[in-house]
Amino acid sequence: MKPYIFGVDLGGTTVKIGLFENEELLDKWEIPTRTEENGKYILGDIADSILLQMQKRGISPGEIRGVGIDVPGAVLEDGTVNRCVNLGWGVVRAHEELNRLLNGIPVEVANDANAAALGEMWKGGGKGYSNVVMVTLGTGVGGGVIINGKIFSGAFGASGELGHMLVNPDETVLCGCGKKGHLEQYTSANGVARLAKKHLEASDEDSCLRREENVTSKAVCDGAKAGDKMCIEIMEEFGSILGRGLALVSCVVDPEIYVIGGGMSKAGPMVIDYVQKYYVEAAFHASTSTRFALAELGNDAGMYGCVKMVQDKIPE
Repeated sequence: MKPYIFGVDLGGTTVKIGLFENEELLDKWEIPTRTEENGKYILGDIADSILLQMQKRGISPGEIRGVGIDVPGAVLEDGTVNRCVNLGWGVVRAHEELNRLLNGIPVEVANDANAAALGEMWKGGGKGYSNVVMVTLGTGVGGGVIINGKIFSGAFGASGELGHMLVNPDETVLCGCGKKGHLEQYTSANGVARLAKKHLEASDEDSCLRREENVTSKAVCDGAKAGDKMCIEIMEEFGSILGRGLALVSCVVDPEIYVIGGGMSKAGPMVIDYVQKYYVEAAFHASTSTRFALAELGNDAGMYGCVKMVQDKIPE
């Protein structure tokens, strides 16, 4: 019996590490992500932190089923990281290197958004379903695709990059990826703030947003809840773009449920209401019953997904 699994959520600023025993989170902590010198210290720091925790708790390597780690970049089916700009990594066989640093403890690697989706399917908003698409509405728009209970990475590790779907070929402003008219330019937290600024510039209509020193997506959501006409119009535009975008996703993936996470999901069910009505209008008839739910695990979703990945891939 190997009751222990470590789940590691590797971000560009911090690394969140969780120790799980028989599916229950025992403890979690953070260490800084040292990205200097092309991120050469990151995996060593993670290994040192895990080994220290094992020493403190008297856990032997034979009691550990494995370590799951997610990274903010494309990950191939065999666990190879296919470039990770935020960490300074090129092509890195992270699973092999971390396995070596941990003296042979098995390691599995996934993309961070895919891991979060798996975590939400297992213990969060997608619990009870096996075909799930998670959409994260944060600084950008990310996504994770779960098919038949397993992460679907795609041939080049790019599955779930929903934020870079082309939704407006007439856009003139560049997306962060260097192209134009992508979903995240309109439906991320930054995208909603951008829509708000356009609405403010296009009319003299009074709005609570005019009294904001810095217009944010939270201000838009709060204003819409309070009945502000301009904020409602902005949220309608947001919902229209995202709902129709997800209708396209359903034509390919046909999930049972969309789980909405990220900073904008903190606005609550209202976000789903704006998206779902446009989704139903645009979706192929067979997919109009797809469910929508809010994410429930917050920043821990990736850790949970990493643990589930170890359970699925590494025998006890």
